[in-house]
Amino acid sequence: GSSGSEDEAGPGAAAAAAAAQKREERLRKFRELHLKRNEARKLNHLEVVEEDKRLKLPANWEAKKARLEWELKVEEKKKECAARGEDYERVKLLEISAEDAERWERKKKRKNPDLGFSDYAAAQLRQYQRLTRQIKPDLEQYERLKEQYGEALYPTSNSLLHGTHVPSKEGVDRMVADLEKQIEKREKYSRRRPYNDDADIDYINERNAKFNKKAERFYGKYTAEIKQNLERGTAV
Repeated sequence: GSSGSEDEAGPGAAAAAAAAQKREERLRKFRELHLKRNEARKLNHLEVVEEDKRLKLPANWEAKKARLEWELKVEEKKKECAARGEDYERVKLLEISAEDAERWERKKKRKNPDLGFSDYAAAQLRQYQRLTRQIKPDLEQYERLKEQYGEALYPTSNSLLHGTHVPSKEGVDRMVADLEKQIEKREKYSRRRPYNDDADIDYINERNAKFNKKAERFYGKYTAEIKQNLERGTAV
């Protein structure tokens, strides 16, 4: 009788132990999910705070930050070169590859492209910038004039300037040479005329003229005979 009760108690105890183990495992998974949810909530909050900070920053903040980091690297490199007794510009040139040098040279050439004529003010400004780039100041002459005239070299609203300046012969020759070069260039320039006065007028406005030119370019060889017959009045 006692052995039978032990056999009945054995499976019941095993089932209870299995149920307790399964409950413990579920509780453990629940705690893990709870911890992951809290961690995700913290990360989302941090991301919202960071995004709010980024939105409050200026629009070009990333470019400014990259520029400042680059300047700091350059300053550190200069200090390292100075500590080693090396020339920073020479070291920088040695580190530039041939491909980068060619790319920068092409970029420099595209920096001031000729955008054509927009208005007279822009054309005058480009001419002024071109002429000023050609000027090479004579610093020795400037120092001599500064010693000779002193404060009078820097005029004010009360200074009398008319008739006081006598240009040098070299300056006059340089101006004459530049004017002759401009005249020669202007003589070679031929203004492109939008209309040919001798051509037949087969359009009613500028837009129609462009359309007729395009049609003539694509279909002119097919419609030449029809056009001649219409002009002669012999078209069927």
